[in-house]
Amino acid sequence: MGTIGIVTEETADLPQEIIERNQIEIVPVILNWPELEGLPGDNTFQKMRELEKRGDTSFGKTAQPSPQDFLERYRSSFKQFDKVLCITLTSKLSGSYDSAVLAKSIMESEYQGKIHIVDSLNASCGQVLVVLKAIDLIESGKELEGIAKELQEFVPHVHVFAMFEDPKWLEASGRISHTIANLMRGMTKLGIRPVLTFKNGALVPAGLKIRAKDTADPLFRQLQSDTQHLGKSGNQIRVAITHGDNPGGAERLKGMIEKGLVNSKVIFVNIINNVVGAPTGPNTLALAWCET
Repeated sequence: MGTIGIVTEETADLPQEIIERNQIEIVPVILNWPELEGLPGDNTFQKMRELEKRGDTSFGKTAQPSPQDFLERYRSSFKQFDKVLCITLTSKLSGSYDSAVLAKSIMESEYQGKIHIVDSLNASCGQVLVVLKAIDLIESGKELEGIAKELQEFVPHVHVFAMFEDPKWLEASGRISHTIANLMRGMTKLGIRPVLTFKNGALVPAGLKIRAKDTADPLFRQLQSDTQHLGKSGNQIRVAITHGDNPGGAERLKGMIEKGLVNSKVIFVNIINNVVGAPTGPNTLALAWCET
């Protein structure tokens, strides 16, 4: 039996090999969008494009995991591990953290003190970097309480940048306000590609205003700007890339990073999950980075 197991939601776009190698328990998140059923496409993003072609203006609705969902994953993890570390989607956009806490409170009393819950204040590739940091700390042999404390200190140092083809999906889901959505539309009309970032767990505009035709270039330039101070220190950065059925853009971004940032390592490229994908939309491109 292992020492510490990890529980997280499918909103963390972890590659399957990492999930299997570390026996991570994945909590499902529900996407309710009946209009997508039966449409052609290999993933949600392709079905969304088909929906638009047909003039259907419906939007998907997501439901946070229930306490029961977390409870089942806790119990499953305890079959393999002595203690459990749960890393949730940002509490600023979902009630997952509250569900995880409630699930802990209704676990059998002998297990409650063996569960620690950390709010990632992130999603997708950003949530992944928090999970990977947790794996590093577990493998170093540290105790659960110390790991949870280090992760909470680490979370503010995870940086996420994302670009969206159309802000309508985010606006409809309530992830951004109508004002920010209109600001993004106005910038796009001027040829400026708006980049969003997580700040204290909420999506807000990032600093740079970049003129570009595609999404890879602005993301790279934002990353380059934010990491230029690390050049002299020689510190390494870990980068994760996720996309909304935009493999070409993701691979272009990866190539730009590997060629242009000598102290960086792109650890994986993965498609965004259905639940995060519904409010972000097709062709979304995102990256997360942190110092290693």
